[in-house]
Amino acid sequence: MAKNETDKLYRAIGLMSGTSGDGVDATLLETDGLGIFHCRDGLTKSYDEDLRARILEAAQDDAPLGYLLRIEKELTIHHANTIRELLEQSGEKPRKIDVVGFHGHTVRHMPHDGVTLQIGDEALLAELAKIPIVTNFRRRDMAAGGQGAPLAAMFHQVLFKDETRPTVVLNIGGVANVTWLGDGDAIIAGDTGPGCGLLDEWAQEVAGLPHDRDGHLAKAGKVNQEVVQAALAADFFQRPLPKAADRYDFDHVDVSGMTPEDGAATLCAVTVQAVCLAIRGLSAMPKSVWVTGGGVHHPVMMEMLSEELPKVASVAECGLSPDTLEAECFAWLAVRHLRGLPLTMPQTTGCHQPTTGGVLIS
Repeated sequence: MAKNETDKLYRAIGLMSGTSGDGVDATLLETDGLGIFHCRDGLTKSYDEDLRARILEAAQDDAPLGYLLRIEKELTIHHANTIRELLEQSGEKPRKIDVVGFHGHTVRHMPHDGVTLQIGDEALLAELAKIPIVTNFRRRDMAAGGQGAPLAAMFHQVLFKDETRPTVVLNIGGVANVTWLGDGDAIIAGDTGPGCGLLDEWAQEVAGLPHDRDGHLAKAGKVNQEVVQAALAADFFQRPLPKAADRYDFDHVDVSGMTPEDGAATLCAVTVQAVCLAIRGLSAMPKSVWVTGGGVHHPVMMEMLSEELPKVASVAECGLSPDTLEAECFAWLAVRHLRGLPLTMPQTTGCHQPTTGGVLIS
């Protein structure tokens, strides 16, 4: 253990409910909030189909306030049960945990308007878990002129500090984002465009599937390049990093009228080409691209990326978990909040100065 308080290793739980609405990823870390961390345990606790459908519906529509509040309570209880299962799995007691990083679930993120909303009742979670909670990670950054996303860039910088530069970490969730790491401490990050969000919706609508499992739809389809080029002509894709988006900012991408297979292949291509467009707009091409998030499990996306970019590989090849890495990030960010350290910087979100975000509920 550490010799003084500044070197203290905290025990922190990170929770993440991604915009795909699959469930809650949870991890238990020991970290100093700087360069040291050790992942002790992790799990994913899926939402049942009814709750998932209502969460996604609330994010897509202007849900009545009472309806949204009831969903928030259910979602918070699900997070509390996830903490309980993680602690049982790891053999730890709540009193041994210093903090929980609680992201909540994003129902709307509108950086162009400077507003964002993540639902999740931090007071209820603190009461149920009996552990201090750090939450509301995005709004302080947005108040400081940032776009509130992506938040994992500084964590990626720590994870890949020994990787040959330049390198890129690509997270493909509902929205895709990249962290570019150059010589020294050079860093830039931002959202690139749709991740798996549009593809998930397409699979649900036309094939009755929760997502394109193992790429079965996309493998059998043909990419419509005209649709890809029309999609990428939108203003968002022309802007340089850092930039951020909402999952629903890309509803202009129109694959209606296509077969389920061709639509899936085309949506994969939109995701990949948007990533490539963002990376090629940076000062130097990466020597490697490390992929995390749900998209790492989609073979067609990974193949398309490998055809366009150098040395594309899953972060699993580095001994990291692509499924819980974002939850690990929020455990790390919670500890940084406790220590008063920045969570974002101008190069990662566009904020005016390095900014310490989050709110502590003890």
